Amino acid sequence: MNHYQLHTESIVLDSHCDTPLRMMEGHDVVQRSNTGHFDLERMKDGKVDAVFFAVYTSNALSPEQASSRALNMVAKIHDLVAQNAHMVGLGLHPKDVYTLRAEDKLTIFMGMENGSPIQKDLSLLRLFYKLGVRYMTLTHAGNNEICDSCATKEPRWNGLSPFGIEVVNEMNNLGMMIDVSHISDAAFYDVLKYSSSPVVATHSCCRAICDAPRNMSNQMIKDLAAKDGVIQINFYPAFLDKKYAEAFKPLCNKYEDLQELWKQDPVKYGSLYKEAEEEMMALKTPSYKVVVDHIDHVVSLVGPAHVGLGSDFDGIETTPQGLDSIADMSVITKELLHRGYSEDSVRNILGLNFLRVFSACVNTSCQH
Repeated sequence: MNHYQLHTESIVLDSHCDTPLRMMEGHDVVQRSNTGHFDLERMKDGKVDAVFFAVYTSNALSPEQASSRALNMVAKIHDLVAQNAHMVGLGLHPKDVYTLRAEDKLTIFMGMENGSPIQKDLSLLRLFYKLGVRYMTLTHAGNNEICDSCATKEPRWNGLSPFGIEVVNEMNNLGMMIDVSHISDAAFYDVLKYSSSPVVATHSCCRAICDAPRNMSNQMIKDLAAKDGVIQINFYPAFLDKKYAEAFKPLCNKYEDLQELWKQDPVKYGSLYKEAEEEMMALKTPSYKVVVDHIDHVVSLVGPAHVGLGSDFDGIETTPQGLDSIADMSVITKELLHRGYSEDSVRNILGLNFLRVFSACVNTSCQH
């Protein structure tokens, strides 16, 4: 079987896509576009069956602001699905991928990136679940009421907070997946300790290849797999390749600083902002083959049953060479076959591994 045929016949799932950020800015994410990394037409082009839209809120927001923004994002996702019911459906259960695929429709799931919108109230967690959120990344780039982040210098809780332990228990009860991307190493191990269900890293890479706090160590990957979890490889070049990351960081910092100034005074800082963006984008990114290097590394540690794809599209400034958007996902399949992976292993990596964990969380919940 050639790679395109295998890719087309497989269930292909991307576990983390930040397109709701573009939706909040008023972008059309239905029609094929040259901007961003995702739209429904390019999703069809890429033969991708399902994506998890990230309901992202910044740790800089107050809990009340985070709740409001998250609800707004969820509402926009519901509207998107309702207005395009001829081509897409909202996923609430793993089996929905198969049902919608049989109807020649795409599946949009929702995951919440950062637990701040639930404030310190489990009833809000239950509400977001009822609205369709099927995983929650416990925090993002800062410590919150649930746990510590990998991005902060000083821990607040040294892992999960007492409330965070309650959150893990309630997520298990609901059948909501726990996402350990972005959280501190100590919080990761607390989650493994307290969760009765397997957990996921929806968009992370391997620290052994690219030494960054956001990536997972060999031991973390082994321990995640020992509880039947899965790590979904992130496409962000700065998490894939250390050399690129070192060159990219100062350019990105300059770009982000000028972006803030440009928002305050577009006339004064417009040209400087554009120059910074062009300079950042001109830096050559690593090939899409490095994504498969990270997959290879996970497989060398724990086998092919514990790895998948979590692009972080529309949440990253740059993409790997040859993997510019969701339309290009079949290059991963091609490279996996080129490296000698069996057809069954490729199918598992493309989506079935993640669906297995999703199903396990649902099946062990109190609501099952």
